[in-house]
Amino acid sequence: MGGRKIVTPFLLLLVASSLLQIWASDPWFYESFDEPFEGRWIVSEKDDYQGLWKHSKSDGHEDYGLLVSENARKYAIVKELDGPITLKDGTVVLQFEVRLQNGLECGGAYLKYLRAQETGWIPKGFDNESPYSIMFGPDKCGATNKVHFILQHKNPKTGKFVEHHLKFPPSVPYDRLSHVYTAILKPDNELKILIDGEEKKKANFLSADDFEPALVPPKTIPDPDDKKPEDWDERAKIPDPDAVKPDDWDEDAPMEIEDEEAVKPEGWLDDEPEEIDDPEATKPEDWDDEEDGEWEAQKIDNPKCEAAPGCGEWKKPMKHNPAYKGKWHAPLIDNPNYKGIWKPQEIDNPDYFELDKPDFEPIAAIGIEIWTMQDGILFDNILISANEKVAESYRADTWKPKYEIEKEKQKAEDAAAASPSDGLSGFQKKVFDGLYKIADIPFLEAYKIKIIDVIEKAEKQPNLTIGVLVAIVVVFATVIFRTLFGRKKPQAAAAPTTEANYAGAAETDAAGSKEEREENGKDDDASAPRPGRSRRKT
Repeated sequence: MGGRKIVTPFLLLLVASSLLQIWASDPWFYESFDEPFEGRWIVSEKDDYQGLWKHSKSDGHEDYGLLVSENARKYAIVKELDGPITLKDGTVVLQFEVRLQNGLECGGAYLKYLRAQETGWIPKGFDNESPYSIMFGPDKCGATNKVHFILQHKNPKTGKFVEHHLKFPPSVPYDRLSHVYTAILKPDNELKILIDGEEKKKANFLSADDFEPALVPPKTIPDPDDKKPEDWDERAKIPDPDAVKPDDWDEDAPMEIEDEEAVKPEGWLDDEPEEIDDPEATKPEDWDDEEDGEWEAQKIDNPKCEAAPGCGEWKKPMKHNPAYKGKWHAPLIDNPNYKGIWKPQEIDNPDYFELDKPDFEPIAAIGIEIWTMQDGILFDNILISANEKVAESYRADTWKPKYEIEKEKQKAEDAAAASPSDGLSGFQKKVFDGLYKIADIPFLEAYKIKIIDVIEKAEKQPNLTIGVLVAIVVVFATVIFRTLFGRKKPQAAAAPTTEANYAGAAETDAAGSKEEREENGKDDDASAPRPGRSRRKT
């Protein structure tokens, strides 16, 4: 009897352990798109979303996915889960595949993991205002080139949701192959971003260095009611009040004067014009003097002037005026009343709170809401799991075989496109792969977009590989130099003897400019002059 009492709990434990392993090996959610999506995924009926979703095969495979079939459209589609998935306990893995079959110049290819919506919300009303818990995936357009990870987190003090963006996210792969994106949320507040199973970014949800704005607000903030005293002097230097302009300082002397010692070169053709009528020009047969005005031959350089030192009226050249000193300014001295740059005093932040771990909202639905200028974006194998090994096995079974086929096909196409004399194709591929990795270095973030643009253009012109490599190395070295030695010192004045008292010159402001797109109307073409014609002014 005693043996049975021992065996029974052991068997129950064994069964429970087996059930736990089975549960852990199954994803919480998985969508392969092997079957048509209609009826399971709901397309938004909002007017803004006119893009047509299709159930389509990936190019070169028998595997199906969810396809963005039209360019320059907005798309929105959503799948409600059978039940909410909590993100607070244990590990959570978010994973999906995307293939940019026609590239991605401007558009998104990310997923939104929606939290519970307001009462009365229906999937057909899904749009960009539908609240989410996490947004994750590629986005590229203009200065944006990143794999987003954005968390909408509720501030327990204010009750408002705030978007927190991952700092220095990885870049979007530049090719047209299938790629799998994985976000791993760990119970110790760690976040890992993987692309094709390779870790590209590691962060901590509670670190101010990893998210902007930080999930935990600062303890103190500048006092919004604090005002700078009227007598606060922030000028480190002031004009010397005791300085006096020298008696021989002539502010009216010009910067340049005629060179009185200059002599007209021998052979100068005073009576020859610099340009003459083209002797070979002929009046067009359809020229109408009444409509087009009096016809005049086009001008060409006077051939006589090419052999001579010059033509036309000779004038003495200008030279620097040694008496020029410009406007006098008193030299600067240390300001005895300088108090430093004023800052408001710090006060306790009324919105501050402490946080042991993020308060993730449960996932109630998965949505794709994007705007893109490119078609051919194919989504596939969307997975949510509590087990990293499960996600890894799905990558190995569903993504890896397709990727290997596509990669080999791409290699064959590259080899066929390469010229017979080009023996550096393999080397160039390695160089470009290395350059893209360099572009991901965090401290090159300010130069990232320019570097990637140069690399992408160079890929279309393989002969520029070495030049591009040199250019990237120069940028890299410049950044390191500036980091170590600071910014470049101001250049010295060209004429120190005449600029000695310019220290009090007025400051200049640099105003930023905003780029605007311009459209050329039909009137521009209509008003353009006809080529090959010239006319006299009337």
